[in-house]
Order: sequence, then structure tokens, then C-alpha cells
Amino acid sequence: MTAAWEKAVTASRNDQARKLSGKCLCGAVHYAVADEFVYAANCHCSNCRRATGSAFKPFAGIARDKLSIIKGDEDLMIFGEEAGHDAHCVRCGSLLYSVVRDGAYVHVAMGTLVDAPSIRPSKHIFVGSKAPWFTIADDLPQYQEHAEPG
Repeated sequence: MTAAWEKAVTASRNDQARKLSGKCLCGAVHYAVADEFVYAANCHCSNCRRATGSAFKPFAGIARDKLSIIKGDEDLMIFGEEAGHDAHCVRCGSLLYSVVRDGAYVHVAMGTLVDAPSIRPSKHIFVGSKAPWFTIADDLPQYQEHAEPG
């Protein structure tokens, strides 16, 4: 069940930007997000690996009010607090986005986007805790922990 404070994520103020659609695996939750991402990265931290069941989570960061839930608001499962949490589909478990930076931004799980965004991940973060069985094979910069957005 979605908390009252989560409703803020459904209010988008900018209708001028190109909108991308995204959804969970089972299709119960659909969202729209402006194609105005500020940064994108591949996160290798243990929390992102556990949440996705993968070696890393590719995500794109954007102001929280630029993401709108268009279907299935009642099917969101929130794990965490108002200012920092993961939003999953309660039916299939898909991680759709994470609320971060004291609630000001969302990190959209790029694997849930239906449409291709104009941004691509530009770095690997938290490689100090990456899965030992995974080898990073690209030339993107690698950071042991966080890197400044951008």
C-alpha cells in the first residue's frame, strides 16, 4: 500500500519534456518520466545487487516530481522511509525506482524503462563492494564509493 507522502511522486509539473514510459514485469504498475535525467550510473553496492538480483543496478537520476505513476499506484510496495526508499511492484517484485537524496530525486531502474532514454550510464559506483564473480569490461570511470552526480 502506498503511503500518503508517496503521492508526491505522481505529480508532474513539466509536461513539455519528452515522456518515457516504464513498467514492472507483470504490468501492474506503469509510470511516465520526463526524459530529463541529470545523471546515470551503474551501482554495484550490495543493496542494489540484492534489490535487483543482478551484478549491478543501472539507474538514471531525476527530480522526484518528474516521475508519475500512471497505473497501479495501489500495487506499489515501499521499502524504507519517506526521504529514502525503494518502490517495488507488490505483485511481481520488480524494483521500479529508489527515492534518494533526502527525497528530492528518484533513481529510475533503467531496466524497467520501455522507451530508450537519451542518457546512458557514465560511471560505475561502489565498485569496492561489487560482486566478486563479476568483471567490469567497459571503459567507464570506476569509483570505490559514491561519485558526484553528473
